[in-house]
Amino acid sequence: MDRVAFALYRALSALLCALPLTAVFRLGWALGSLAYWVAPPYRRLVLHNLTIAFGREKSPAELRALARKHFATLGANIFSSIKLPTLSRAEIAAVVTIEGLETIQAGNAAGGGFVMAISHLGSWEAFAQSSPIYFGCPVGTIFQALGNPHIDAEIRRDRARLGLQLFERKAGFIKGCQFMREGGALGVLMDQHAGDAGLWCPFFGRLASTSTLPATLALRTGARLASAAVYTAGVARWRFVVFPRMELRAGEDADAITVRLNAQLEDQIRHQPEDWFWVHNRWKTPRPKFLLATYKRGICVAGAAVNSDRGMVHREPAFVPAPHSPATNHHSRAHFRILLRASNWLGDAVMSVPAVRAIKRGRPEAHVSVLTPAKLADFWKSVAEVDEVIAIEAGENIFAVAQKIRRNFDAAILLPNSLRTALEVWLAGIPRRVGVPGHHRRWLLNQVFAPKKKRVAERPHHQVHDYLALAEFVGADVEGALAFPITNLRSPITPPKIGLCAGAEYGAAKRWLPERFAETMRLVHEKTGCEWKLFGVEKDRPAAAAILATAGVPSTDLIGKTTLAQLMDELRTCDLLLTNDTGTMHLAAHLGVPVVALFGSTEPRLTGPLGPGHRILRHHVECSPCFLRECPLDFRCMKAIEVPEVVAAIEAMLALQTGGSVKRA
Repeated sequence: MDRVAFALYRALSALLCALPLTAVFRLGWALGSLAYWVAPPYRRLVLHNLTIAFGREKSPAELRALARKHFATLGANIFSSIKLPTLSRAEIAAVVTIEGLETIQAGNAAGGGFVMAISHLGSWEAFAQSSPIYFGCPVGTIFQALGNPHIDAEIRRDRARLGLQLFERKAGFIKGCQFMREGGALGVLMDQHAGDAGLWCPFFGRLASTSTLPATLALRTGARLASAAVYTAGVARWRFVVFPRMELRAGEDADAITVRLNAQLEDQIRHQPEDWFWVHNRWKTPRPKFLLATYKRGICVAGAAVNSDRGMVHREPAFVPAPHSPATNHHSRAHFRILLRASNWLGDAVMSVPAVRAIKRGRPEAHVSVLTPAKLADFWKSVAEVDEVIAIEAGENIFAVAQKIRRNFDAAILLPNSLRTALEVWLAGIPRRVGVPGHHRRWLLNQVFAPKKKRVAERPHHQVHDYLALAEFVGADVEGALAFPITNLRSPITPPKIGLCAGAEYGAAKRWLPERFAETMRLVHEKTGCEWKLFGVEKDRPAAAAILATAGVPSTDLIGKTTLAQLMDELRTCDLLLTNDTGTMHLAAHLGVPVVALFGSTEPRLTGPLGPGHRILRHHVECSPCFLRECPLDFRCMKAIEVPEVVAAIEAMLALQTGGSVKRA
């Protein structure tokens, strides 16, 4: 196949070389224009890249026009690159003009070599053909061999014919370094995706994996560092620009220099954006770890680097968008946009917060959106790491939800494991869809997290670690993610305020006996003079009415009277919450409110309140945990919890908050 491809290449070369250069340029322009319409995958990629770079500055119509011009310009330059090696020095000098040659001349006069940071701007073949003519010093480039050895050998001969020296990347850089030490100018491409080995740094306001090779070579050899670009200046005409030398700052490392080079390259592209190689996936989403803090070289923004486990100093940066791209609109496509599909249950949502925090800090430029039922929207709005909350209204079908999020995100992470959540993001066309398998949804995901099944004998771990494992799978550094608020001490003189949540949305099997709640309220009030606040939803009202009637103590009945935001405000006023295993229990723990939690049919090692300072009361009976909604037997697990031990637990926790014993006001 290599020989067949080479034969076709030689035939095309012979045809083009028989034509005048202007005709070759115009033919390439026409075919490039046609490619915009007949190559939809590349058209989508170009529009995607242009939207990242210019989505805040140009309308969709302007972006499409720019994409069409890019295809035409790229076609013209690719076809011209086949004809250029057949031209004489005089013919090349007639079609390629140079600006900024004084940068090279000053270096030649002073002695020493150059590292030339070059890119795929305009006709990069014109750099190979014209730099030996203009530079007045030995010129070389580092290159990577093509897969087809016959075409590769042909192109090498074409590029070397006027004196360009070629240094193959896989052979190492010793010869290239010696070449610069002897006064040569070495061109190094720096605008391609550099994979796992690259440095993730800003490029058009979004992190891109970037080669540090130009900066590293300059530091290693002491060579001057400058950049060059070749712009299309008309029909079969090009403008070769050498930019002023980049002065290296004292103590500046290769990472910081690379950030500056990327910013300089961005300015060069902005000058004539249709000339850059937009069909390259420059902002490629790595697999599986598209969060970047744990990558080989880490992240460098504004001169601060983050490296995870390689013995380097941890410096936590704040992401600084690249020049000319102010982050004024959080919907900007310049950000890497992550959609987190949250759980439909409050407790599960709270337990996923540490994973959400780890995901957010995994990419400084990430815009994190949470897709959640509207009833939980207020909770997610309170989480600082969430940039946007997208509410699913009651009754909205899958298609309506998919339309809300359609093509607005680079990746979606599904925290629940339901089929519906996978369908939502699949229908929305989100390119990276991550989640656990199950419920017949594996085919809807393109990045599946399938942790090994736990052995029966293993101690069960908390559900929060399942969410953290999913975050770690996509590259989050989860160390330190389980950070909890500190409970403030309170005055022993003021009567405590205690919340009570006697309901449980999951089912009656999780609810302690109403008469025991009432007795506990009465006894604790007698000992402390406390004020009780009752929380719950409207369907908890019958049980709450019975509790209040029996307890006969000062209480505030908030059953069914609070929104989620108001519930959070009320919980913050409480010194303690007495509760079943409920979403309110998790919410209180999340807010730093100490909890006395009563467990029976469920397992606190799996879903207990997160953080220190909570008290769990549970008597393990032979049938628990059963995880049933209704008890089919005699409710023995909850009946085993007696009033005196609940009262004692409340007194002990209140005493800890005052630094001593609890006193009645």
